Amino acid sequence: MVVAIAGASGFVGRALTARLLDSNHEVLALLRSEKTPVGNEQTVLVDLTDEVATARALANVDAAFYLVHSMAAGDEFRDLDLRLASAFSRAASQAGVNRIIYLGALGDAPSSAHLASRHEVGAALRSSGVDVVELRAAVVFGAGSISFEMLRYLTERLPAMVCPRWVRTRIQPIALVDLLDYLEQSLFVAPDVYEVGGADVTTYREMISEYARARGLHARFIVDIPWLTPHLSSYWVDLVTPVDRSVSHALIESLVTEVIVVNGARTHQAFSVVPMGVERALVTALDEQDHDVAQSLFARRPGQRDGVYTVVVSLAVLEGLGEPLRRDLQAIGGSLSWYGAAPGWALRLVLGRLVGEKLRPHAPDALVPGARVDWWRIALIDDSQLVLRSDGWFPGDAWLGYRIHEGRLQQVAAFRPRGIPGFIYWTLLGPIHRIVFTQMARRRIRRASALSSSH
Repeated sequence: MVVAIAGASGFVGRALTARLLDSNHEVLALLRSEKTPVGNEQTVLVDLTDEVATARALANVDAAFYLVHSMAAGDEFRDLDLRLASAFSRAASQAGVNRIIYLGALGDAPSSAHLASRHEVGAALRSSGVDVVELRAAVVFGAGSISFEMLRYLTERLPAMVCPRWVRTRIQPIALVDLLDYLEQSLFVAPDVYEVGGADVTTYREMISEYARARGLHARFIVDIPWLTPHLSSYWVDLVTPVDRSVSHALIESLVTEVIVVNGARTHQAFSVVPMGVERALVTALDEQDHDVAQSLFARRPGQRDGVYTVVVSLAVLEGLGEPLRRDLQAIGGSLSWYGAAPGWALRLVLGRLVGEKLRPHAPDALVPGARVDWWRIALIDDSQLVLRSDGWFPGDAWLGYRIHEGRLQQVAAFRPRGIPGFIYWTLLGPIHRIVFTQMARRRIRRASALSSSH
């Protein structure tokens, strides 16, 4: 089918684009500004308030996914969301789109502006007569989801916390992979409103405990303060998490409303999805991020995103050094001198033993994916790149990658902290890491030059 995705650059939108491309659909991404493509989707820059331009973009489209929200716009987001949805509905009708698939929110008669707006958007999309499949969901477990990132940072950075009464509000979160199944199958089910959720009904308090277990952290100590309102609690969330405040405040205001599946029979009859429970969903979300970081390491930008810190070094490679560099990358394993500053690495290994690490140099039998090399496992390897993933590190999960690309040596290091020790480790050593990583990249060039001279 030819499908359009409004909101294709968002957390769900990018994942849905990849899923639909894998299923051989032709995908048209409707974007407000240029974004890095997910695959071979077509992109159109369009202002959704412009009905004529939107209708033109939707010409020849079979179905349109609507994944737009405007919470980052501040206090006026509710009115803006309603205007955008109404304009999109009219444009879809003019273009002859067969159906709109909309991702809304669970919650029966919600009192918060966020949840009420989600329901209003669904009604606005139905206003022009186009068939609408509305999926109502709660928290989505996946790296990049605002709700998941709030859960991540609160649990990782606070071993003890004072929480308002909303930590006992019932919620039915859903794994991203299950939500994608529902969205894809929505291309073929009867138009209606469907409530979707995972296998477990839980609370925010229980989710904090489940996340701590999934990450191997000590149990979090939580004290409930009944008179601490969502509005007041939003301020300490600001202190702990780097999530966009305008978005997080709107979400927190909605946490007093139960978001659970009430009418699941209709959904069960229409869809073949068997959703997973909370524990498996959390582990899956973390594992998916682990895989995605390794696969997209050289596309990452410096800084922190979705709980992962990245440092990028790029050096020009003189003509004739490409092949020596490749041979040098294949010489990894069994010697601290390969990295440079061998005494510093030796000290790092000794200090690691104080916290239970058992890291040591190790030469592999063969450089193949999954092989152990020193304190790494090989995630990716070919003629022009090497990506390593840490094995047995106490402070968190690390990736180190080298690529020879367009006349440059790209070295990318990424780190996902585990709890407060990991956060302190990266914060205190951040400046040192930047110096060390630059020296490591320069050492690759020096070793390649020496290899070139010896031949």
